[in-house]
Amino acid sequence: MNRPFTDRREAGRQLAAQLVAPYGGRRDVVVLALPRGGVPVAFDVAQALGAPLDVLPVCKLGVPWQPELAMGALSSNGAQYVDEALIREAGVSEAQLQSALALARIELGRREARYRGERAAVPVAGCVALLIDDGMATGASLKAAALALASLGPARIVAALPVAPAGARARLDGTVDDFVCVQTPASFMSVGQFYADFTQVDDETVRDLLDRAAAGSSDESH
Repeated sequence: MNRPFTDRREAGRQLAAQLVAPYGGRRDVVVLALPRGGVPVAFDVAQALGAPLDVLPVCKLGVPWQPELAMGALSSNGAQYVDEALIREAGVSEAQLQSALALARIELGRREARYRGERAAVPVAGCVALLIDDGMATGASLKAAALALASLGPARIVAALPVAPAGARARLDGTVDDFVCVQTPASFMSVGQFYADFTQVDDETVRDLLDRAAAGSSDESH
């Protein structure tokens, strides 16, 4: 199978090529990554645009007996998206949903402390926020992230992705102002199928890339 991306860094460079013309060099643009997989993608975008990079932690709520199937998502500032239709169809109880939310809150607290440490979040009020992940399947995490961003008062929210299914823009259901995607294949099973290397990103890599972005350093090794 032809995979358009070697790895997340190369995907970031391809995505950046589509974002430079409208957003490069602007002082009102911030790049926000969904950790962990979105961070290597967003790092190269932020470098190309000369924009600050930060994370917006979002935790997927998996169906208890099928964790990879997202029934919703929760963001680090409390905004949540719940797919009511899927929950009814799957037979998930209210108690099971609340248990998943409680576990997600614990995990989000851990991620905030691990990724950002004592560094303050990048301000987004009045800015164009580019919301980046390594790809989109159901859109649950992006919806939660967009809801979280909206509560912080950005001027515009742009979902920017290397790959998503055909029709992905409609799935975001008015939660973003614009949608930029390098590839929108009709045949789509998972994000990973479009990467030659889709190795899981660890916390140390996330922290390292955020630290380098904050220090204004680039990476010439990729």
